[in-house]
Amino acid sequence: MGAGEADIVVAGGGPAGMVAGLLFARAGLQVTVLEKHGDFLRDFRGDTVHPSTLRIFDELGLRERLLARPHDKVFDIGGLIGGRPVEIGDFSHFDRRWNFIAMMPQWEFLDFVAAEARRYPGFRLLMNAEAFALVEEGGRVAGLRYRSGGEERTLRARVTIAADGRTSVLRGAAGLEVRDLGAPIDVFWFRVPKERGPGNDTTGVFAAGRIMALIDRGDYWQCAYVFPKGSADAVRSRGIEAFRAEVAGVAPVLREGLANVESWDDVKLLSVSLDRLERWSRPGFLAIGDAAHAMSPIGGVGINLAVQDAVAAANLLAGPMARGEDPDPLLPRVQARRAPAVRFIQGFQKASHDRIITPLLLRQGGEFAPPLALRLLDRFPPLRRIPGALLGFGYRAEHVRLPKVPL
Repeated sequence: MGAGEADIVVAGGGPAGMVAGLLFARAGLQVTVLEKHGDFLRDFRGDTVHPSTLRIFDELGLRERLLARPHDKVFDIGGLIGGRPVEIGDFSHFDRRWNFIAMMPQWEFLDFVAAEARRYPGFRLLMNAEAFALVEEGGRVAGLRYRSGGEERTLRARVTIAADGRTSVLRGAAGLEVRDLGAPIDVFWFRVPKERGPGNDTTGVFAAGRIMALIDRGDYWQCAYVFPKGSADAVRSRGIEAFRAEVAGVAPVLREGLANVESWDDVKLLSVSLDRLERWSRPGFLAIGDAAHAMSPIGGVGINLAVQDAVAAANLLAGPMARGEDPDPLLPRVQARRAPAVRFIQGFQKASHDRIITPLLLRQGGEFAPPLALRLLDRFPPLRRIPGALLGFGYRAEHVRLPKVPL
C-alpha cells in the first residue's frame, strides 16, 4: 500500500472504525484506520458487548478468541427501583454462544480487533493520527487530511469513512445536516473500588430525584450518576463531600469505597447526545457509528449499533469495490439498511428520557412504585425475553455476508 492511497480510509479507531477496518481488509481491500490517540486505554467507554456483536464475531470465526480476553458474563439485567429489586431482561434463552452480555473493557475489545485486522496485508492502523479535513475533487470526497508527528498529511482513498464519534469533525466538513432529538440528561462517570465477587452484580438504581448505574468491573464499580442536562456546575458547587454523601445515600453499596473519589478530577462529565444525520453519505464519503447517530447510554447499545453499521457497510461495499466497481451509488444503501434500526432504538431511548427518566429526576422525594410494565416483567419471567431481545439484538441485526481473502 502506498503512503498516500487506500481503497478505504477510516477516521476513528473506536468500535465502528476498527470493525470496519477488519472487515474491509478481510475482504481483500487496502484499508487505513486513523486513531487520534496513541493507545486505546481510555476509561468510561461503552464496554457492553451484546449478543448481536458476539454473533458477528462467531460468524467471523473469532468469538472464542475474543472471549479469551478479560470479561464477565451478564445473563440478565435488573435494577433497584423505588427501593424494590426488579428483574427486567433475560438473555439466557438465546443460543448459548451468545446468551449473555460480555462486560469487556473497550480497550481490550479494540486491541483484539486491531490484532486480528493486522493479520491481513491490506490493513494499516495509524495511531496519533487525527483527521481534520476532507480532500475534495470533482464534487466528491477523495480522501482526508490528518495530523501526525507535528505534520499535516494527505491520504487519498476511494471511500472515506467517518467513524470519529459524536463530535465528528468529518461529518461537519462533509456538510451533512444533524437532527438533534434532544437529550435531557448528562452523566458523571467515576470509579469506586470493590472486592471481586463470584458473579457480576451490574445494576441500576432508580430513586426519587436520583438515577445511578453501577457497572461491575470486578475489582471496581464503574458508576454513572445521572442528572438533568446543564446542571453539572450546580452539582459541583455543592462540593465533593456533598456529592459523595449523596451517592452513598442512593447506592449504600458504594459507601466504603467512596473515599477514593477524592476530588472532581476523579469525576468525568459525559454530555449526553441523541441525534442522527439526515443523510449519512455523499459521493466518496460515508458516516457510521456515533458519527452518524449519537446514542444515549440507556441500554449500553451504542457500541453494538456501531458494529452493526460497520458490518452493513462492508456487506454492501466490499465485494463490488474488490471487483473495481464505483462505490458511490452504493453508499446511500448503508443508511437505507441501517436507518430503521437506528430510528427504532432512538425512539425507545427518547421515550425513556421523556416518560421515565426526566419525571423521575424531577421528582422531589417520597416513595414510588415501579411502573406497571416493570412490575409485570418482574412477576412473569417469560416476559423478560422481550427487553432481552430488544437490548440483545435490536431491530434488523446484521449477519456477515462478504467475501474473505485467504491469509
